[in-house]
Amino acid sequence: MTNKEIGKALGLTGKLMELHDGNPFKIKSYQNAAFRIERYPEQLEKIDEAELEKIQGVGKSLHSRITELIEKGTTEELNSLMADTPVGVIEMLSIKGIGAKKIRMIWKEMGIESVGELLYACNENRLVEMKGFGQKTQDQIIKNIQYIQSNAGKYHYAKVEPLALEMLQVVKGITSVEQAKLTGQMRRKAQVIDSIEILAAGSIDLEAAVSTIGEKAQLDITNVQVESNSVTFKVNNAITCKLITCETSAFAYNLFQTTGNEAHLELIGEVTAADTEETIYKTTGWPYIIPELREGRFEEKFKEVDPVNYITWEGIKGTLHNHSTYSDGANTVEEMAKQCIDLGLQYLGMNDHSQYAFYANGLPPERVIEQHKEIDALNEKLTPFKIFKGIEADILPDGTLDYDEMVWKSFDFIVASIHAVLKMDEDKANKRIIKAIENPYTTILGHPTGRLLLSRPGYPIDHKLIIDACAANDVILELNANPFRLDVDWEWIPYAMDKGVMISINPDAHKRETFVDMQYGVHVARKGGLTADMTFNALSLKEMEKYFADRRLKKGL
Repeated sequence: MTNKEIGKALGLTGKLMELHDGNPFKIKSYQNAAFRIERYPEQLEKIDEAELEKIQGVGKSLHSRITELIEKGTTEELNSLMADTPVGVIEMLSIKGIGAKKIRMIWKEMGIESVGELLYACNENRLVEMKGFGQKTQDQIIKNIQYIQSNAGKYHYAKVEPLALEMLQVVKGITSVEQAKLTGQMRRKAQVIDSIEILAAGSIDLEAAVSTIGEKAQLDITNVQVESNSVTFKVNNAITCKLITCETSAFAYNLFQTTGNEAHLELIGEVTAADTEETIYKTTGWPYIIPELREGRFEEKFKEVDPVNYITWEGIKGTLHNHSTYSDGANTVEEMAKQCIDLGLQYLGMNDHSQYAFYANGLPPERVIEQHKEIDALNEKLTPFKIFKGIEADILPDGTLDYDEMVWKSFDFIVASIHAVLKMDEDKANKRIIKAIENPYTTILGHPTGRLLLSRPGYPIDHKLIIDACAANDVILELNANPFRLDVDWEWIPYAMDKGVMISINPDAHKRETFVDMQYGVHVARKGGLTADMTFNALSLKEMEKYFADRRLKKGL
């Protein structure tokens, strides 16, 4: 089991204990252990018992539970708790805005044992009079359940990509297949996926091909439905997949037809078959449109942009907004820097959490000084690579930034983000964020809406108002590349570029393996037509150093 899986199992155990009114001290210990283990730099299944015992907050009892999880994938304790809890009640634990204590009340006092029953009860106005609930809580529960239901059957692109690529390789290996490519949402690099589509050219037996996919990729294939030139099926009783076939001579035409959405195809108009997609576009009077842009949204706007000018993974020169073991990261500053060097990057922005984020081991001023001394030493050791001194400063509820000016001055740059008090109406959110943007020390506005794709919609903001404020104050807008965030949304990138606001594609890396998440940011940035010259971290090290120095002079800092 991975550390994340172990942490989730311990966290679920703690929640179920709370559901069954267990010992609060034991519950707290499980919650603390889950938090630490998910962020522990070494995989627990690879370390010895002596090192396991050194992990803060892991006592003898939890030590044995972790060992049991590694050996068996579960624990007797967790199995017992799950056996005593209705499946629907466990599912209710995934609803944002209500913790285990409130779910226990809903279950025990109201007899509600499923998400559907809970939504019905809310619509019947039955939660309003319950102690600790009220109208606002009931309305929020309804909204969160509806959000979950609207996203059923949808998956993060990053979650689906490995499966899609594995299936594609299997299809390419079928003797009768002459060429094959991912198409549809996967080729457009949609941030959320509800189906995997593969286009294959050749004389293909569809049922045999599906059987081969299941066998070679070791997948459980169900719900197979064969049509004249395609077959749909489900993989592992989850995502829907489709294999489409065509003649080799019609491959480019079918790739064009299956890649773009309906709005894009309508925009381009009637096309005829050709050897390449480039030729297809040319015959309709259009320049070649990169697959990511084929959403029927911004094709006209970027008609004159040369495809080579869009940002690419190779165009990224450094990474900004990252965390280390100083706060809630899994790796040391040096380990993070060396991983960047291995990736061919020129610089690393180190942005551990500020002190307000106590839950993430945020840095008090004395630890900021300690980290800066280490960064100075590492910059001498690792030259010409450079680590910039940054912080992810919490935007406090009143819009001010964590710390004071004396601390702000010690940083090369500041990423300002909201992490707490997320329940805001649009007016309050706008005022809070704009006040932070107007702080002269704010360099980058981090994950502007705080959304978590398929989990949390984020607080409402007036994007134009926020982007206008960034333009007026020379603040960079973050595209947080964590595949669970991808925030700011790609649809606002064209407006930002029109206003002269650069986009920083930041991985928000909490461990060295997740620097490559920037590729997911690049995917969706290209959907919004982001060009290399408007990508902040496409600047070289020398250009970035000059930018920070010039900004300080301009702001009088």
